[in-house]
Amino acid sequence: MKKSKAIIILLCALLVLLGVGYVDLYGVDAEGTASASDISLGLDLAGGVSITYQVVGDEEPDATDMADTIAKLQKRVENYSKEAIVYQEGTDRINIEIPGVTDANKILEELGRPGSLYFIAETDKDGNTNYSMQAVTDAQGNVSYAYALNKTIDELKADGSIMLEGTDVKTATAGSIKDQTMGNSTYAVDLVMTEEGTKKFEEATRNAYEKGETLGIYYDGSFVSVPSVKGVFSDGNAQISPMNSYEEAESLASTIRIGGLKLELEELHSKVVGAQLGVEAISTSLKAAVIGFIVVAVFMIAVYFLPGFASVIALGIYVALVVLLLNGFDITLTLSGIAGIILSIGMAVDANVIVFARIREELATGKTVKSAMQIGYDKALSAIIDGNVTTLIAAAVLWLLGPGTVKGFAQTLALGIVLSMFTALVVTKYIMKAFYALGLKDTKWYGIGKEHKPINFLGKKGIFFGLSLAVILVGFITMGVYKVNSGDALNYSLEFKGGTATTVTFNESYTLDEINSQMVPLIESTTGSAVQIQTVQGSNEVIFKTNSLDVDQRQALNQVFVDNFGVDESLITSETISSTISNEMKSDTILAVAVAIICMLIYIRFRFSDIRFGVSSIACLLHDVLVVITFYALARVSVSNTFIACLLTIVGYSINATIVIFDRVRENMAVMTKKDDLQDVVNHSITQTLSRSLFTSLTTLVMVGALYIWGVTSIRDFALPLMVGIICGAYSSVCVAGALWYVLRKKFAPKAK
Repeated sequence: MKKSKAIIILLCALLVLLGVGYVDLYGVDAEGTASASDISLGLDLAGGVSITYQVVGDEEPDATDMADTIAKLQKRVENYSKEAIVYQEGTDRINIEIPGVTDANKILEELGRPGSLYFIAETDKDGNTNYSMQAVTDAQGNVSYAYALNKTIDELKADGSIMLEGTDVKTATAGSIKDQTMGNSTYAVDLVMTEEGTKKFEEATRNAYEKGETLGIYYDGSFVSVPSVKGVFSDGNAQISPMNSYEEAESLASTIRIGGLKLELEELHSKVVGAQLGVEAISTSLKAAVIGFIVVAVFMIAVYFLPGFASVIALGIYVALVVLLLNGFDITLTLSGIAGIILSIGMAVDANVIVFARIREELATGKTVKSAMQIGYDKALSAIIDGNVTTLIAAAVLWLLGPGTVKGFAQTLALGIVLSMFTALVVTKYIMKAFYALGLKDTKWYGIGKEHKPINFLGKKGIFFGLSLAVILVGFITMGVYKVNSGDALNYSLEFKGGTATTVTFNESYTLDEINSQMVPLIESTTGSAVQIQTVQGSNEVIFKTNSLDVDQRQALNQVFVDNFGVDESLITSETISSTISNEMKSDTILAVAVAIICMLIYIRFRFSDIRFGVSSIACLLHDVLVVITFYALARVSVSNTFIACLLTIVGYSINATIVIFDRVRENMAVMTKKDDLQDVVNHSITQTLSRSLFTSLTTLVMVGALYIWGVTSIRDFALPLMVGIICGAYSSVCVAGALWYVLRKKFAPKAK
């Protein structure tokens, strides 16, 4: 590489770093607004719209119907944000919270009134028209034409013109079909009826087909589709086509799904709620990020010299690109998402550490710097790809199968993996080549590896296995004791078990900081529960969410507000709320993790040609998860919505660390001679990768430790068990994984070829 080219590369890297960073912070879009402000933020950081629906009717709704309605509404509102949540309030109310939006009327208009969908015959039994095309004049005087009812819904029900209701539709999905006439693809909505709906639909389509009429689909005051009927459908399947676009088809399918809820809902009230954590949470997290980044940068330069400096530049580009692409991919950013990004900064150095260790090994054999760099990258490539692809598989499966909150985490995880591989394998590599071309060719700038005497890890495998089993056993015993004594094995927060929402109207407006400093300590001491806060925009109303409170606790809490803040007790209301993490979300998460583990196992089997590597990797992964759950049980750390993110992070982190060691075992086995002992090969491989295992864990711990020291309370509840998981992940990879594979290899030896 010529010096001029090297200078251009370094200048480009600097310009990209400064340019992307500038766009992240100050860049403007076409409307002149800051690009960073366009990133979608979650309820905890930016607030959003809160809508409360009430079930129509005097009778108390069935619990099963309520659960089904909540599950379907959850799927619907995830179209607005993956972080939207739906939960039950009282016995007949459903609350929806959608982050990042402030126009409640627009949301209500689009959602309509759930459970109010009807299939209406064009004419009644006497031949009278039920609906017809009518002129509609808007506020500006513009005239358009649309279908409108000639009768009321009650009249239509009375004369039998309502052929089906929304509950008769089992599923409605958007898709594409081949146009037989034109030969091109068009879009459609596929309908599948329930068993009862199939009979009704056959009658409805026969009635319309014989008369040559349409069948109107009416939802919440207007027609959403008036398709022609081209035959009698007796099998319960139908298709509405053609649609102008997939978006139009998906919108109609989504409307039919929400209109087909078992319960009909009407809006009780809506409001714009403020951020639960606010500016302080963001500023403290950013402070932790800056401090952690500086510490990691100093560490990388101090340990790896010039390559470390190159990696710091690449790491800066990585961080800037992550922030920029969060906006580009419209990923909703929550506080746990910020924590995940900060965590990924520590993990992003992993590929660099693997490469740098390889380069030093080659320099120790007498290779030139140029040759060592090339060979180092070549040898490190398989470990980097295998480690990151397994984690990427997990992210992909979680995104496809996981619930909304997990999808957001999976997107952030996948983005971090792809960018970290790019910056390590491309950006860092070319920056190092540029430094070399500028004359920095002396090995003193790169460091020379030292051959370390293999540590006999396998000789202590009995101790390691016993220690791991003992810790996990303590966890199960602890959870069992708590389950018997308190009914809950873990310290579940209100996201998992529901609680009480206390709405207070104060005499004056309080800021989030004032509420946190003046009110929260009093509430916690009175109720013995952690508190979530929501302010209501344009009012003095504040919502306090706690664990479930009995009558005495509610009265005591009311008295706190009356005595300390002069609140009129008649302006305090309390409602029991369900968990925001539903049973369906839990089952979806468990299914997604199970499928991810199976897919990773298949990939490892394919790449390593030895199922024992895969089994050992998954066993260590489960080991780390169980140890972290044990910590949750012993320390009584609150199990909130960050619990899922914490375990998923550990899954990705653990599998990556183990794969790096197994990759070196595979490499050393390929060159081992008959006189080499397999135990020595494994010990040698673990020792060779020990610096990577320790240094990556250390840099990640630095980032998470900064979060724990400077972060807000909810972030500390995320960071503390995550630190335990990182330490445990390093321990299991170094001390357990190789030993377990060795035992399996000896017990189930491969057949001689």
